[in-house]
Amino acid sequence: MKKEFDITHWNRRQHFEHFMTLVDPFFAVTVQVDVTELYAHAKSNNVSFFACYLHACMEAINTVENFKLRIENDKGYSYDQIAASATIARPDNTYGFSFIHYAKDFNTFNANFIKERERIINSEELFPPVNSNDCVYCSAIPWFNFTGHKETFAGNHRDSIPRLAFGKVVKQNGRLVMPVAVSVNHALVDGYHVGLFFECFKEILTKF
Repeated sequence: MKKEFDITHWNRRQHFEHFMTLVDPFFAVTVQVDVTELYAHAKSNNVSFFACYLHACMEAINTVENFKLRIENDKGYSYDQIAASATIARPDNTYGFSFIHYAKDFNTFNANFIKERERIINSEELFPPVNSNDCVYCSAIPWFNFTGHKETFAGNHRDSIPRLAFGKVVKQNGRLVMPVAVSVNHALVDGYHVGLFFECFKEILTKF
């Protein structure tokens, strides 16, 4: 479900109007996050590490209101829940885009993930049957650790879906860390909101 919000009386109205004039209003950051406890939890419970950190990420995404805002037909909308459109690899090293419905309960979310993974592995389709704005795009890049990342940009400055990328886990000072890149439309999201996301994400990752 979504509801329209009044941009004209928004405390970020001028920010919105300014960044909407730019050819590319997106900005991006990359942050290293500690996944030591989560990685151990996934291995000890024989569940996908990817599904575990993706669920933690989506819990954080759904906590920060600005990550649930979208621009549609020059109007602002707020979605009550955001799904994950994540890349899922195939045995031939290609991939498909998924649409994994979020659920706070991990087992429910994991069942949604497994269903999408099976659909992709058993098809050659790039795009999912469901493809809407109530999602974030997520790319898994487990082959290397990175300190910066650039997403593709189609040139539509009204594109308002956040993008995330997850890199290779490496050991630092006896801990396991993973780079997480976030790219957002500055018309809707500021550095403050990205900070809220990482603060929440990192807190969730320590609970395992």
